Amino acid sequence: MSLLSVTDLAIHFGGVKAVDGVSFDVEEGEVFTIVGPNGAGKSTIFNLISRFYQPTHGKILFAGEDITQTPAHHIAELGIARTFQNIELFDHSTVLQNLLVGGHTKRRASWVEDVLHLPRSRNNEREARRAVEEVIDFLDLAAYRDKMIAGLPYGVRKVVEIARALASDPKLILLDEPASGLSVEETADMAFWIEDMQKDLGLTVLMVEHDMSLVSAVSDRVLAVAEGKPLSMGTSAEVQSDPKVIEAYLGTAA
Repeated sequence: MSLLSVTDLAIHFGGVKAVDGVSFDVEEGEVFTIVGPNGAGKSTIFNLISRFYQPTHGKILFAGEDITQTPAHHIAELGIARTFQNIELFDHSTVLQNLLVGGHTKRRASWVEDVLHLPRSRNNEREARRAVEEVIDFLDLAAYRDKMIAGLPYGVRKVVEIARALASDPKLILLDEPASGLSVEETADMAFWIEDMQKDLGLTVLMVEHDMSLVSAVSDRVLAVAEGKPLSMGTSAEVQSDPKVIEAYLGTAA
């Protein structure tokens, strides 16, 4: 059984079909990447899976459970975490504080227990800090743990956002253009982190990306979309050589 199964997914904004009949399965433990030109509907697919948008039609299954109607605030509890094209961190908090936010889905104490700082609340806090420290070590963020987000280089902030997603202990992580704005060296480091997430943490990765060097380096399978519709699926090399994909990118028949 696939970890994530998307069937005939579509969303229409008035007369605009932002996503129109997209289907794919993501197998447990693989890196599956969605590529396509600007405006192809890639991030909209992410917003549908993470339940920010309600599909016009179609079905989304996660670990065999239909999540098509699941509210967005329950998605992290199920084991799905994501990052964003534009970094969404708390600029005036430290790296540690941002990562602790990622672990909120694992808290089991009530608000009364938190206010009174009762044993279960204290245990939750210790466990959250232990998990966050493991993520900090995994992504080599120890030098930044007590620094404010606002003063960090862009590349480090991209890694911190991934760290916050990992702090929620997901089964599936959605990476929305993780190489966007990064240097060649930083992109190579990002490939290293993604491979480690897959191999060392056993995570399943669903990625949207424009940088084909990163796509080729880490992807098990690739889906190309254009104008909200699927064009081609296969290995990175197969998709890049598909005439339909070349035409979508270059605007001319291959």
